[in-house]
Amino acid sequence: MLEVKGLSVSYGAHPALDDVSLTVDRGEIVVILGANGAGKSTLLRAISGICEGHSSGSVTLEGESLTGLDADAIVERGLALVPEGRGIFGDLTVRENLLLGAYAERARADEASNLERVYSLFPKLRERERQVARTMSGGEQQMVAIGRAMMSAPDVLMLDEPSLGLSPMLCKELFASLAQVRDAGIGILLVEQNARQSLAIADRGYLLENTRITHADTAARLATDPVVQKAYLGVGSKTASATTANAPVIDTETPKTKPDFTPRATPRRTADQQVGFSIDGLVAEAAQQSATAAQPQPATEKGGTVVATAAADGRLSAVIRDIEQAAANARRKSDASARKQQPAVSRLARDVAQPRVPSPSAASDEPPVVIEVYRRPRVEVYRRGPDGTHRRD
Repeated sequence: MLEVKGLSVSYGAHPALDDVSLTVDRGEIVVILGANGAGKSTLLRAISGICEGHSSGSVTLEGESLTGLDADAIVERGLALVPEGRGIFGDLTVRENLLLGAYAERARADEASNLERVYSLFPKLRERERQVARTMSGGEQQMVAIGRAMMSAPDVLMLDEPSLGLSPMLCKELFASLAQVRDAGIGILLVEQNARQSLAIADRGYLLENTRITHADTAARLATDPVVQKAYLGVGSKTASATTANAPVIDTETPKTKPDFTPRATPRRTADQQVGFSIDGLVAEAAQQSATAAQPQPATEKGGTVVATAAADGRLSAVIRDIEQAAANARRKSDASARKQQPAVSRLARDVAQPRVPSPSAASDEPPVVIEVYRRPRVEVYRRGPDGTHRRD
């Protein structure tokens, strides 16, 4: 039996526990209920010998004092702790984590039987004994942490918030597994925020408030205590009556019309409506302009020179004429700028090397258009032969 008497812990001038006493027998689950900061985790750490504050009081297990012993010596006496956050070795496999729990001398002789007991309590660990622990789900990692603590063959197992971060379904499986551990003859001291499920599997419970034990009773009586229900279970007679009195009256006889969520089809718009004009008319106009441009135009002779005159009908001809005029103006400005920058001899050499072709759309007094001719570069490829010489392909 684990017996704690007058345990007090302080961090400097700040008290964390004040004269706490409790007992845990073999084969029973004792739950510690309390708000955050009440000192629940400090209580477990002080019992297991890893508390960093100043502690006083007595802790005995099976009549043997644990006060002042190192943490490894306390494990050898038969007390194991599963800390908050699990604390498993993420890069090791499930089996390697479990075997590390059997490091205590008291557990080495029965390592194989303890491992089989853990696998019988948690069948998933047998299936995944070669899996790396960090790749498992939160509930499975919690099973590894509990199984590793059980590998030390403890008489009393302490757990700090084992359901933290688990889904409701995994919490249900976890508490069912803790009941099986209890049935195996191991005492369990449980610190848990989930008061409803912990009281459902516990035998006794303590209320820890403001560093002190304020109430102790069986789990069944604590579950029906109005103070516990109001503080930890979220229910109470006054709250329930007030909620019932203030609840809105719902008329169940008058049928309510359900909103219609049936999707309504949106009428499709035609192509002419989307672009804002008739597409067929635009196509017909373009075809007519193409046919007009393809017909031969009449020619007139003037001074021995044949001048082609094309009718500029329609928008297409006007656009083409504007483009040609803009291009001619751009060429004229570019050529005039080049003449100012280059000497007359250079301009003459350029004119000889680059003949000018008159633009049909430009006026007769406008300078001719310059057409620049570039030669295609010549590329020669050489390969190195077996004898080291180069040859051209």
